[in-house]
Amino acid sequence: MSVRGAAHVASIGAAFAAGADPDRGDREERAEIVVVGSGAGGAVVAAELAEAGRDVLLLEEGDHATRVAPETPPLARIGALYRDGGLSGVVGNTFIAVPIGRTVGGTTTINSGTCWRAPDDVLAGWERDSGIGGLSGGGLEAEYARVERALGVAKVPEELLGPGARLVRRGAEALGFHSTPLSRNAIGCRGTGVCAFGCPRHAKQSTDVSFVPRAIAAGARLLVRTRANRIVLEGSRATGLEATRLDGSDRPIGTLRVRADRVVVAAGALLTPGLLAASGLAPRGSEVGRHLRIHPASRVAALFDEPVRSWEGVPQSLQVRDFEPEGIILQGIWVPPPLLAPTLPGAGHAHERRMAAVERMASFGALISDSSEGRILRIGGRSLPWYRMNPTDVRRMQRAISLLARIYFAAGAREVYPGLRQMPILRSREEAERLEHAKVRASDFELMAFHPLGTTRMGVDPRRSVVDASGRVHGTEGLYIADTGIFPGSTRLNPQLTLMALATRIARGLIDRGAKPQG
Repeated sequence: MSVRGAAHVASIGAAFAAGADPDRGDREERAEIVVVGSGAGGAVVAAELAEAGRDVLLLEEGDHATRVAPETPPLARIGALYRDGGLSGVVGNTFIAVPIGRTVGGTTTINSGTCWRAPDDVLAGWERDSGIGGLSGGGLEAEYARVERALGVAKVPEELLGPGARLVRRGAEALGFHSTPLSRNAIGCRGTGVCAFGCPRHAKQSTDVSFVPRAIAAGARLLVRTRANRIVLEGSRATGLEATRLDGSDRPIGTLRVRADRVVVAAGALLTPGLLAASGLAPRGSEVGRHLRIHPASRVAALFDEPVRSWEGVPQSLQVRDFEPEGIILQGIWVPPPLLAPTLPGAGHAHERRMAAVERMASFGALISDSSEGRILRIGGRSLPWYRMNPTDVRRMQRAISLLARIYFAAGAREVYPGLRQMPILRSREEAERLEHAKVRASDFELMAFHPLGTTRMGVDPRRSVVDASGRVHGTEGLYIADTGIFPGSTRLNPQLTLMALATRIARGLIDRGAKPQG
């Protein structure tokens, strides 16, 4: 590790001393602004406000990723850093896993670090649908640029693309398609390939190593293992919140009551609606919890004659965007053998032979911009994400997988494993082409999703939205939302950078309208 890197890690440790283990017992706090969630939205809001002199209290339900030993196996790291041990998801006409982070940094700590701006036509569509201006045509340029500078966003260099990505590039070029390295928030990345389990070198600029330390250095207070239960209201104004304090085994050890002038909720599109509902802010017929989009995705693996060693390099380093107008994005993914094993076809000796050949395997992801919508149901006081994949999206996913399989065969694959029940193994390009037209249901895919959006969407009309352009909840003073729930629709591409840009705008608005700094 470089001297600069060592100094950076030391600064993180010093900053996180402010988020030490909570003492047992009940506790009360006072803050000008309390922020729920330390991921892409909450951490940005907390840092911007603290650096402007505001008194900020930042709450996180999870713990520090740095408390998980670097040598911890992947499955154990998932248990420590992911909500529900990585098994959270949506139900409907099929189950779709939606893994989200439960740690300081939220999902930014366990994602691939991909940072794309939303396409301008997407932002223009948001303006039409929501009635909110200032998004397209460079309207978010200042916020995007500010975040990109803070995160060191840059294209993945050639030497870190990894052999699996180069195979996809070779196959894409053979078919006349175009690929491009992804933009990522990584400084000094060595391509260790474990982005999804927390970067061991702190190269990935997830918010636990970027915005959260900035917030704490500027005076913000961080409380970890603190689960928000209810927003406290006095009339139509939010005046704080109530939370449960947890020990390292998630057992309650006390309560927390916070008095605050403003409350910013950034718990994520799957969780924020439940907090609003528990606070009496989701009456029947409201838009809270509706319009859930998730960007369904699938993994396609391939077996080659030559060694691939897909674990080398950045797992998500390359993207094929030729089919973006169709709502199809192909981008890199790789998982360790213990997680790959259950997804490979075959049983007994056949499965054993494939696992023995893992060095010769590559995998890539197929992601779609969904037209399907779901919602967050409330059953017995608990949230249940429900989502029904419509026939249009089934066909779109089917085509995405077929295209990726063709790319692999063009690159020289011996077998392709599309993750499809009816056709678990493909052995030729012709079979890959037939897959596109096979009779398929949503439940036939092996699906995951990583981008829940839209459940508290913004707009000018309170009858069709939950928050206004400033992020303020319609009809409730002092309450703001700063997570992907506020998106009026799909981003088509990875949403992290767009959320951070919008969170920057929300924070700057709070600064401009807020009380004078403390002291």
